[in-house]
Amino acid sequence: MWTTLLLTASLLVGGTAEAARVKDIASVYGVRDNPLIGYGLVTGLNRTGDTLQNRASIRALVNRLQGMGFTVTPQEIMARNVAVVMVTAKLPANARSGHTLDVEVSSSGDATSLEGGVLQLTPLAATDGEVYATAQGPLVIGGFITKQGGTSKRKNFPNVGRVPQGAIVEKENPNRFAFSEAESIDWIIHEPDFTTAIRLADAVNDAFDQDVAQARDGGTVRVKVPPRYLGRQVELVAVVESVKVAVDALARVVINERTGTVVMGGEVTIAPVAVAHGGLSIEVQQTNTAVQAGSFTPGTTARVRNTDVDAEEGGGGLVAIEGVTIAELVDALNQLGVKPRDLIQILLTIKAAGALHAELEVL
Repeated sequence: MWTTLLLTASLLVGGTAEAARVKDIASVYGVRDNPLIGYGLVTGLNRTGDTLQNRASIRALVNRLQGMGFTVTPQEIMARNVAVVMVTAKLPANARSGHTLDVEVSSSGDATSLEGGVLQLTPLAATDGEVYATAQGPLVIGGFITKQGGTSKRKNFPNVGRVPQGAIVEKENPNRFAFSEAESIDWIIHEPDFTTAIRLADAVNDAFDQDVAQARDGGTVRVKVPPRYLGRQVELVAVVESVKVAVDALARVVINERTGTVVMGGEVTIAPVAVAHGGLSIEVQQTNTAVQAGSFTPGTTARVRNTDVDAEEGGGGLVAIEGVTIAELVDALNQLGVKPRDLIQILLTIKAAGALHAELEVL
């Protein structure tokens, strides 16, 4: 079943779109999370770990045991209660030593489930090769898999789990933004747009009652630190992120052919255009009929294939669409009796004719 959604923004005085906070549409340049990754072991599994064919798991376990002073060989490892996993986390820009982080754990071998497992101490490094956190702790899976007599039942994905607050920050981010030394702060707009950038700068200037903000381009607005906020740059950021801005956006129609969802923005307009809508359906049916030979006639039973072809052309006509708003466009399509299968083609054809003033994106 297809669903058509119309998203129209509420209007303020002057016809501008509803305002949004700066913190919801932009972020401070240099303040971002940094990905961390590690390679570790999960133990305590109920024979759902990596099989003996997974030599990487055996070598990892042997190396870990040898590092702890145990002398073992790969041939002595026979248990299936161990799985090799990849461990990932995000290091916030302002994280300090001692802060805790959530970690994601995913099997990298042929383990069937990580349920009941415990992540052993795993160093987490960034792209520069430095270790910034260490992780360990019991996994939360949120799923299971059971097997009995050749029948299995699975819920969610038991090969992926989380360790809430399972990582401890050992080293601070060397690229952390120094607010106390900043003379200006750049705001990066999540959806770059020149109109939005100008409106953001104007809104900040109005909030401070002085010219402190300037749009550098469609995606960046630079805010100078006023003298009264020197040494209090964090307070400045708090004030700026609460400022409301009328956000502008491109007119866009998004069609998801797999789920049958059509989303049209409120800024979508259409020029006068005529659309002829009709359909031709052709149905071909084949039936087999057995024809037997007569009683006194030599021969064998034969099979005859009968083919019936039925063509039906749906009613359709030429309809003029003169609306200039998305609501009038939908009303006109409803007058045509548009079926879900025809909606995409009609929109593509209107776009090809140059009458649909919007980006058309098919997922």
